[in-house]
Amino acid sequence: MIKSEGIVEQHIHGAFGIDFMKCSVSDILEVAKYLTENGVCAFFPTVMTDDLEIIKERIEIIKEAKQKQDKKSAQIIGIHLEGPFINPLKSGIHETKYIQPLEVEIFKKIEDDIIKIVTLSPELDITGEFIKYLKSKNIKLSLGHSLSSNFEGMDQITHLYNAMGTFHHRNPSVIVNVLNSNEIYTELIADSIHVSDEVLKLTFKYRPLEKIILISDALPPSHSSKNEYIFAGQTIYNKNGKLVNSDGTIAGSSMLLCDIIKNLADKNILRIEDAIKCASDNPLKYHNINSNINLYWNSNNIEKIEFI
Repeated sequence: MIKSEGIVEQHIHGAFGIDFMKCSVSDILEVAKYLTENGVCAFFPTVMTDDLEIIKERIEIIKEAKQKQDKKSAQIIGIHLEGPFINPLKSGIHETKYIQPLEVEIFKKIEDDIIKIVTLSPELDITGEFIKYLKSKNIKLSLGHSLSSNFEGMDQITHLYNAMGTFHHRNPSVIVNVLNSNEIYTELIADSIHVSDEVLKLTFKYRPLEKIILISDALPPSHSSKNEYIFAGQTIYNKNGKLVNSDGTIAGSSMLLCDIIKNLADKNILRIEDAIKCASDNPLKYHNINSNINLYWNSNNIEKIEFI
């Protein structure tokens, strides 16, 4: 039996049929409860690119849920703001009409202390003032949905390999620079869909294990019976566990972190102990989180949870 502290979902858009961009306070509290049953001690509801007024509304709803939540459920640590300050050329399923320039005055329209992580495209911060301002607010900056090859000034990388410039043997690449770095933290969606098993093995071989943070990037259909769902203004289809829009663009994951840990262990891509470390120890340390649960794993499955 393996004992660990709870796992941390630092990039999750919803699950169990509930969407953080549409839901109520009670819905968020329900997700927190169900996440705990799946071994999660803490999470960062992820707010994505949308109209600024809707983003502001979502922030207020999540703040209220944080204030009301039970100690025996996964704790809301803060918001991961994925967009709207991203590169439209790497928008993925984000609606490009809502993408905003990296300007301090625009950020101030939605600014709130509950925002703890911001995914952005640093190459679009021409003056450097946007990044400087966010750093002054102790926000963790994550390079993502970006064409930059330079991660200087960033704290982490959003879902490594996805929505960024590709690996090239002659041209500068953020992927090559990350694989050569021992410093920067990297999110990784290890569901064998967003990143192939071969590339996952390569990543775990060349990146320091303590700098990898496993994420689910789960969408509302995760752990639900829904095969179609309207998300980010478009229909998302569940194709045998692969969530895509009508043109085949991969959206988030249908897995939660507990599923991803099991996936890595079952395929012998990563030892169960190391997978748990990347989903638990690393983000707990990175965010200075005190876990409220002890998690016991039997083989590759969660056996029991104890509140502490």
